[in-house]
Amino acid sequence: MIDILIIGLGPGGGSAAISAARAGAQVLAVERRTVLGEPVQCAELVPLALSFQVQGVISQTVAGMRTVLPSGAESRIPFPGLIIDRAAFDQRLAQQAANLGAQIQIATRLIGLDPQQQRAQLIGPNGFQEIHYGLLIAADGPHSTVATALGLPPLPIVHTRQYQVPLLRPYNDTDIWLSESFPGGYGWLFPKGDTARLGIGIDKRYQTDLKVPLDTLHATLVHQGRVGRTVLSRTGGVIPVGGLRRSLVEGQIIFVGDAGGFTHPITGAGIAAAVVSGEQAGKTAAAWLGGEKQALVDYECDMVDHFQSTLERAVSRRAYLNRVWNTPHARLDRIHRYSWIAFDDYFAADEPDGLRANVSGTRNTAT
Repeated sequence: MIDILIIGLGPGGGSAAISAARAGAQVLAVERRTVLGEPVQCAELVPLALSFQVQGVISQTVAGMRTVLPSGAESRIPFPGLIIDRAAFDQRLAQQAANLGAQIQIATRLIGLDPQQQRAQLIGPNGFQEIHYGLLIAADGPHSTVATALGLPPLPIVHTRQYQVPLLRPYNDTDIWLSESFPGGYGWLFPKGDTARLGIGIDKRYQTDLKVPLDTLHATLVHQGRVGRTVLSRTGGVIPVGGLRRSLVEGQIIFVGDAGGFTHPITGAGIAAAVVSGEQAGKTAAAWLGGEKQALVDYECDMVDHFQSTLERAVSRRAYLNRVWNTPHARLDRIHRYSWIAFDDYFAADEPDGLRANVSGTRNTAT
């Protein structure tokens, strides 16, 4: 019998393992990947406001965000943050958890779940295991195997494709491109010392090809002398964009991070939310096992209070954009100003003047 079983050892699972083990719980945390944190599928930016306790994983600081609108107009705002080494970050979290007594197993997958009996079936280097747990923390990403095993609906997602490229001169801003070329997402360049993460996100209901628009953006930056032609590495992934799950607690199962829908539906930022939700889930699980039967309800209430209003605004902005992709409205700067966090328009109560009737009457061409 394990007190707490954690599925997934990204920022959410690692943070949960640390806080649960620190509270004295017996913890088993498993990760399907053979190397924690690899391949890196995110742009590795965290806001400076995040209380950063992990040493040796900061690649560089950034000071601002430069946003390029469809017309080519640019806007820059202060946006202090940290570019981290995501693989090292995940690995250090797992090591901290292990130092506190948590059992860590990599290359180990969940292959069966009986939530009524609180039993999980795992397969990995140790062979087949059946684990009886007190509580399970699902930190296994947008395509959560735990959620699938429970029969929960899949989270809405956006697909991403990302290159690591040489950065030809020092840079300390993050660049964002808003364009009809990236329907359902955006383009980005995040500096990381002498390299950069160059990527795009796209909703495949509107466009299925990610390679051509990313290669076009890459070629443009090469022509401008900002990045090199060589692609040092390639990766891709998915980002949940539907906001929080309807329920973050299912019986004796708690959802955190991407698996819980904590990722910001507009920016795709998810590391900080995964850390916050993971830390709280670990504490909650230990408290519940210690006799605090209200703890699971309190976790859900606290997370909703903390994240829901921000995520709901982002979901509504996505819904607005979904009415304009593949139409002429997608080329208008004011549409994107209303739907991107760097602009005051994003926080306005009303949709842009003169567009409400036209946009609401536009046929959605997504399949």
